[in-house]
Amino acid sequence: MTITEIFRTFAPEYLALYPDMPLQHKKTIAAIINCRSGSLGATIYRCEGCGRKHFIDRSCGNRHCPQCQYHKSRQWLNAQLQKRLPGNHFLITFTVPEQLRHFCRSHQDVAYGALFTASSEAIKKLALDTRFIGTDLPGFTSVLHTWGRQMHYHPHLHLIVPAGGLSFDRHRWLPSRNNFYLPVVALSHIFRAKFRDEMERFLDDIDPAVWQMEWNVNVQPLGDSVTALKYLAPYIFRVAISNARIMEVKDRSVVFSYRKKGSNRLRQVTLEVMEFIRRFLQHVLPCGFMKVRHYGFMSANCAVSLVRLRALILEHLKGLQVCLEDFPSETRSPLPKPVCPCCGGVLLYLFSIIPARFCRGST
Repeated sequence: MTITEIFRTFAPEYLALYPDMPLQHKKTIAAIINCRSGSLGATIYRCEGCGRKHFIDRSCGNRHCPQCQYHKSRQWLNAQLQKRLPGNHFLITFTVPEQLRHFCRSHQDVAYGALFTASSEAIKKLALDTRFIGTDLPGFTSVLHTWGRQMHYHPHLHLIVPAGGLSFDRHRWLPSRNNFYLPVVALSHIFRAKFRDEMERFLDDIDPAVWQMEWNVNVQPLGDSVTALKYLAPYIFRVAISNARIMEVKDRSVVFSYRKKGSNRLRQVTLEVMEFIRRFLQHVLPCGFMKVRHYGFMSANCAVSLVRLRALILEHLKGLQVCLEDFPSETRSPLPKPVCPCCGGVLLYLFSIIPARFCRGST
C-alpha cells in the first residue's frame, strides 16, 4: 500500500478525530487523496510511435505529496549545477536542541525564520574575522529539513558553503582553509545567541535552560560543489517518507524501514496508522514558506555575477591560468520524458482537461 492509498483509506477518520487541525494540513490531505485520482482532470498524450492516445490523471503538485516531487528535484538539481562554483565546499548543519522542538512545532513560521536568520548571521559574523576568512561577503545555500529517519520532528538546516568569500573591493577571492571553514564552538554559541534574539517576544514560552546548553553545529568538508549538490538535492523536494520505505500496512499498523546513522542495516518501525498520519503531517510547512534560501554571493540579488565570481576563484586557484573547460557546461541532463506503455515510444503532449471551477464575481 502506498502513502496515497493510506491517506485515501484512513485520512477521513483522521479528519473526524482532529477537526481543528491547521488549514494547511487539511489542504495537504485533500491534495494527496486527489492526486492522480481523476478528480483533478487528465492530460492527453499521443504516442509518437504507435499513434495511440493516452489519458493520464493529473497530479496535485503539492510540495508535500510523495508522488509529485521527483521531477521537481531533478529540475532544481539541473538549475543549481549551472550555478556551481569551482573549488572546495562545506556542508554545515545547524540543529536546535530537543527541548526546543515542541515550541518550534507550535510556532513554525517564527521558529523556522529564526533558524535561517540566526545561522546566516552567525556565519557572516565569523567570516568577517581575518583569522578565518576576512570577508564581508560569504555565500551559501540553506535548506530546511524537519524530520529524522523515523519521521520524528527534528528541525535543522543544511547549508552548502563555498570555501571562501570576496574581498571588500570585490576584486579578489579570499579562501578558507581546505578542511576548516569556521570554528564550530564559536559558530554554535553565536547561533544560539542570535536565535535567542529572534525569540525575544517568546522567551516566557521557552525553557530558560535551553540557552545554557550546547547547541549542535556540524561542519563537514565535501570537496567540489557537484558532490554537495547531489547529496542535498533529494532533501529539497523529498517528503518525510517515500513509498519505497512502506513495507506493510496490516491491522491498522504501518510498517516502514529505516537505517540508523552510520549503519547500512535495514530496521523496521511499526506505527498505528493514526500516529503514522500525525507524524507525516507535522512536517507540512506553513503556506508559502521558502524552505530553500540563497545568501551572499549565491543570492540572485548579488551585484557580482557568477561568471565574475568563477573567474576570481579560478584566478586564485590557478594563478591566472584559467581554462575554459573549468567553467560549467551550459548543457543540462535531460529530464525523463513519458513513454508509451504499449510500444515504448515518446508521448507527445496534446492538451489537458481541467475540471471547471467557480470564479469570483458579481452574480
